Amino acid sequence: MFLTGVVLAAGASMRFGEAKQLLPYRGRTLLDATLDLARSCGFDQLLVTVGGAADGIRDRVDLTGCQVVQNPAFSTGCGSSVRTAARAVDPRADAVVLLLGDQPGVRAADVRRVAEATTPLAVCRYADGLGHPFRFGREVLPELYDLHGDKAVWKLLHSGRHPVTEVTVDGPVPIDVDTRADYERLLAGEA
Repeated sequence: MFLTGVVLAAGASMRFGEAKQLLPYRGRTLLDATLDLARSCGFDQLLVTVGGAADGIRDRVDLTGCQVVQNPAFSTGCGSSVRTAARAVDPRADAVVLLLGDQPGVRAADVRRVAEATTPLAVCRYADGLGHPFRFGREVLPELYDLHGDKAVWKLLHSGRHPVTEVTVDGPVPIDVDTRADYERLLAGEA
């Protein structure tokens, strides 16, 4: 099976006030931690979308093994990043696994379990709800070309148009750094 991983890192971090992708985390950046996770998953193709902090990411983040996809419409929401990345997916891809660039606490084993799902859509079912990573089978890829807004993948997931596998994962949804409080919680978890 040919798998493409997509790491969304194009946001402008408007709610946060600075480029959260470049925040210090474990001696590097938050995005470095997520890309290390993605590289450990054994994807056949690894895409990372950039936009709001593209220059800083190119200067400060280790992009080894990644195909960088520039999202010129990054300010319109993450749907535009998914849409832009979908157009760069290798035509051999059987599925795409979507990861958030500001969620380094996802475990590689859970990513692989989601990737192995056989339904058109798959998502993690954590103890406290659904969360990334998401898996989109080849049959769903054309729908990714038309996504808009911030909750676009969730709308597709809940649309009822495709069967969905919920992969049970131990523990709570990993912290997605959207606010300063989220970042502080993430750092506190290191101790």
